[in-house]
Amino acid sequence: MKILQFGKFYYPTFGGMERTMYEITEGFSARGITCDVLCSNTEPHNEISQFEGYTVYRAASYGRINSASISPQLVSKLWKIQKDYNVIHVHHPDPMAFLALFIVRPSAKIVVHWQSDIVRQEMMLKFFLPLQNWVLNRADKIIAATDAYAKHSPYLASFLDKTEIIPIGISDETFLIDEHEVAKIKERYQQKKIILAFGRLVSYKGFDYLVEAARHLSDDYVVLIGGSGIEEKSLTESISRYGLEERVHLLGHVKEEEKYNYFQAASIFCLPSVTKAEAYGVVLIEAMAFGKPIVSSKIDESGMVWVNQDHITGLQVPPRSPEALAKALEQIGENPELYQKFSDNGRRRYHDIFTRKTMIDALNRLYQKIL
Repeated sequence: MKILQFGKFYYPTFGGMERTMYEITEGFSARGITCDVLCSNTEPHNEISQFEGYTVYRAASYGRINSASISPQLVSKLWKIQKDYNVIHVHHPDPMAFLALFIVRPSAKIVVHWQSDIVRQEMMLKFFLPLQNWVLNRADKIIAATDAYAKHSPYLASFLDKTEIIPIGISDETFLIDEHEVAKIKERYQQKKIILAFGRLVSYKGFDYLVEAARHLSDDYVVLIGGSGIEEKSLTESISRYGLEERVHLLGHVKEEEKYNYFQAASIFCLPSVTKAEAYGVVLIEAMAFGKPIVSSKIDESGMVWVNQDHITGLQVPPRSPEALAKALEQIGENPELYQKFSDNGRRRYHDIFTRKTMIDALNRLYQKIL
C-alpha cells in the first residue's frame, strides 16, 4: 500500500488541516507504510523535503485568494507522481487540490477528508461547487471527523452512504515540556490563572468576544491568545479601547515547541469560535491531552460540541456572548472539584478516542477496504 496525502500546506506550517496531515503521515511512516505528501509551498518555488521515512513535494505558490493557495504546478506534480500511489488522500477545503484531481484524473483510489465546509467564501463557492461535486462523486470514500458535522453539511447529504466517521487523533509524544520555561511563563503573568487560546486571528475564531469577556473577569485571570492573522490590528485596538493591556496579551505566532509550554502553564483553554467554519478544533484535543478544562462555543453544526463534551470535559456557551464566556471561565476557575473533574475526564477522553494510534488503525482499515 502506497499513500499520498494531498492538501494545502505541511509542517512546519500548522493549522488544523496541516496537523491532521502530519499525524497521518508520521503515523503510517512509523509503521513502515509508504505515505508521502503533496502540497503547496509558502514560497514561489518548488521544493522536495526528505523526512524520516517519507517525502514531501511542495509546489510553488504565487499567493492566495480567500485562503486558497495559487499553486498551478500542483497539477504537473500530481501528473508525474500519481502512478506511484494506490491511495490518494485529499484534504478539503483545498480548491487547488480538487482542481488538480479533476485535470489529472488519477487511477488511484480517492479518499476525501472533509475537514470543513466552505462557509465564508460564498462567491468562490458558486464557481467551486461543480468541481467539488465532481470530486465527491469520484471519491471512493469520504471521511468526516464527527457524525454531527457530516449530517449537518449540505454538501455531504448525497454522499453519506460512502462517508465514514474517523475522529482526528494526535500523538502526545511530541509534547516536549521545558518546566523552566513553564515557570517563566507563570512568573511573567504574576502567577495568575491563565486563560489560553490558540488559532489564526480571523473573524470566525471569535477572539474579539474573548477580549470582551476579559472585561468581566476578576484580576485573578489573564488571557493569552496565540496566533497571527488579519484580525490582529482590530484585536489590539479593542484591548487598548477597553484598557485591558494588563489582562489580555496577544502572543503572535507561537512555535510548536513553545506552544506546549503554554499549554502546561495554562489553567483553562478557550475556543470561542462563532461559525461552523470551526469544524473540529484540534487544539481542543491538545487541551484535553494536557488535562485542561475547556470553554468552547455551542454551535450544533460544528464538531466542537462533540469534541468538548458539555459538563464532562468543560463547558459550552452560546457564541458571540462575552458575558457567557466570562461566567463559564470563572465557574471552572473558582470550583476546584469541577476543575479536577473536567481535567480528569479530558485526559481520559483523549486516550480513549483521540490518539494518533486510534486514528491510524481506523484509516488503515478504511484503505484496506477500498483496495
